[in-house]
Amino acid sequence: MPNNKLNILVLMRETNDPRPPARVTTRGAAISDRGLRRIPNPADMAALEEALCLKDTKGAKVTVLAVGPDRLDDTLRLAVSMGADRAVRFWDHGLEGGDAIADARVLARIVTILSPTLVFTGSRLADRGDDPVPALAAAKNAMPCIAAAVSFTPVFDQVEVERKSDRGARQLVSAETPCTILFEEIRSPRYPSIDAVTTAISADIEKWDLAHLGLPFWEIGAAGAYLAAADFGVPRPDPVRVVTPDPSLPAFERILSLLSGGIKARAGKLNIQSADDTAAALVRIFREEGLTAAGTP
Repeated sequence: MPNNKLNILVLMRETNDPRPPARVTTRGAAISDRGLRRIPNPADMAALEEALCLKDTKGAKVTVLAVGPDRLDDTLRLAVSMGADRAVRFWDHGLEGGDAIADARVLARIVTILSPTLVFTGSRLADRGDDPVPALAAAKNAMPCIAAAVSFTPVFDQVEVERKSDRGARQLVSAETPCTILFEEIRSPRYPSIDAVTTAISADIEKWDLAHLGLPFWEIGAAGAYLAAADFGVPRPDPVRVVTPDPSLPAFERILSLLSGGIKARAGKLNIQSADDTAAALVRIFREEGLTAAGTP
C-alpha cells in the first residue's frame, strides 16, 4: 500500500466511567445521569493507537472524528496530543431522537466526504456493548467491515487482519481498501507528553453540522429513525421491608438479605382453574380489550 495513500479516520466515542462514584437517579419517566463521569471509549483508544503506529511506521495521516456535543472536544484534543493530524467534531440538534440507522447515515456521509483509506474504531462500547453504527455506515458505503480485530497489517491495496472468533479461535481475514476495521481493546494507548498536551489545548477542531454534510433533515434524527421513539416509564418497586433477617434462614441467605438492604420481592399468586374456566376467562379478557368481536365464540 503506497504511503501517500494511507489516510486513516478514527471514530472516537465516549462512555460512562464504570468506576465509582456513579449515580443514576429516576424521577417519573426521566433518568438523570448526574454524577457520572464520561471517558473516551477504551476500545476506540486502542484503535487510535493502532492508527498512530501506522503513522510512525508508514507515514499515514490520522484524522480523528467525534459525533456529539462540545464536551467531546476534550477527547479530540487528547487524540491530537497523542499525535493525530486533524480533528473533526460533528453535531447538530437534528440528530436528537435518532436510532442506529439515522446515525449511520450521518457517519456514512462524513466518511464519503473525508474519503479515508481506512476507518478505525473500537469493536464495542465499554458501557453499552456492541454499537451497530460503524458497521451500518460501512454497509451503506459498500465498504468491507471487519470486527473483533486484534492485529492489522497493510499489504499493497489490501489489509490483512487477525480477528477473534468463537471459543478463543483466531481468523486471518483480508479485505480491499477502503474498509472499516473494528478493534478489540488489545493495544495500550501511548501517554502524551506534557508539551503535547499543552499544545493540544489550542488545537484547531473543525466544527461540522448538517450544512457541511448536505443531508436533508428527514434522513437523520427522529425523522430518519426506523424505530419510532416511544414514552417509557421506570417500573416502581413494590417491596416488602424486612427489619432483620429471619434467624431460621441459612447464614448465606441472611447475608444476602442484609446486602439487599432488607428488601425482598413479594410472593406471587398462583390461580388454579380448570381448562374450561381458564379458556372462558381468556375469552372474556380478549373481549374486554377489544381483541375479538363480541359474537366470536
